[in-house]
Amino acid sequence: MPERTAAMVADIQHLVRCESPSDDLDAVARSADAVAEMGRRLLGVAPERVTVDGCAHLRWRFGAGDRVLVLGHHDTVWPLATIRSHPAEVVDGVLRGPGSFDMKAGLVIAFHALAALPDLDGVTLLVTGDEEPGSHTSRALIEDEARRCAAALVLEAAGPGGALKTGRKGVSRYEVRVRGRAAHAGLEPELGVNATIELSHQIQAVADLAAPGLGTTVTPTRMSGGTTTNTVPADASFAVDVRARTAAEQQRTHEAILALRPRLDGAVVSVEGGVNRPPLDEASSAGLFRRAQAVAARLGMEPLRQMAVGGASDGNFTAGVGTPTLDGLGAVGGGAHADDEHVIVAELPRRTALLSALVADLLQDQSTRMPETAVTR
Repeated sequence: MPERTAAMVADIQHLVRCESPSDDLDAVARSADAVAEMGRRLLGVAPERVTVDGCAHLRWRFGAGDRVLVLGHHDTVWPLATIRSHPAEVVDGVLRGPGSFDMKAGLVIAFHALAALPDLDGVTLLVTGDEEPGSHTSRALIEDEARRCAAALVLEAAGPGGALKTGRKGVSRYEVRVRGRAAHAGLEPELGVNATIELSHQIQAVADLAAPGLGTTVTPTRMSGGTTTNTVPADASFAVDVRARTAAEQQRTHEAILALRPRLDGAVVSVEGGVNRPPLDEASSAGLFRRAQAVAARLGMEPLRQMAVGGASDGNFTAGVGTPTLDGLGAVGGGAHADDEHVIVAELPRRTALLSALVADLLQDQSTRMPETAVTR
């Protein structure tokens, strides 16, 4: 294994072994320490630590930092101690470990790519700590940084075969609650208002909002209800996951879910939630993808592939504020959030070279400089 690749593998393993489940703020803080130290070593400067509601985010700003935003996250979906059953190890050219693909390898790619550049003036590197559950504490930070920059490059993992992600569906999430009236299921069920039956009506109404031809999915997910097996349920609830390619579809489903009304006399339906991430429209990525293709050709690489996906990322936020965004620039591999999560080691230097050359290209092009009137601080 070449020396540079070996160094990257060691860095990825170090970050993977420092576990960072999103819901454990102490673990996220320890991970932020590890990421900050790695960035200080490779970039020569310590980051600014931005803590919001106890969640640790890191920002490196070089010069005005108002031309290229490089974006990633260091939290993962994996609970503490997963590393014991899923060790960070390399076998036959494949690096495995919880969070390796999504997306600690992406962070290492970013560090090594930026470290290879002689001048980072104009770059901001932002690493957040709560992407997996929806970026609730980091969204404003991400959007503020994106508004300052002419381009956003997101280090989420690549698609199959290394495809860059040029489109992402928007995400909305809801909790639908039903209130009925309890009664004895054997003695006088007619006196009750069955929340479970009302829930079934609402689940079907929500599912009917899907529009497969437009790429809109509306999925009832987690469900709960009732108390005992011989009581007419007084309470029930279910969660809803909505994915839409366009803002118009996101708005249509949002209004329809908020307008849900009960079918049973005496039942009450309430809805909480809303839009979590706007769509990343493919038009937002088109120019950057063409530029990345040209950079790859100059480097002698195979033509890049692109794809649109249903999953969301913080790239949805950067595109949502109008900043051209290219996603999926991170590791090549697979198994995000799954037991077989892995990274193809041989692809690490190529992805690093692509990102480094793309950032350099953007910094050299005066057209990527934000007009003074467009920069907010």
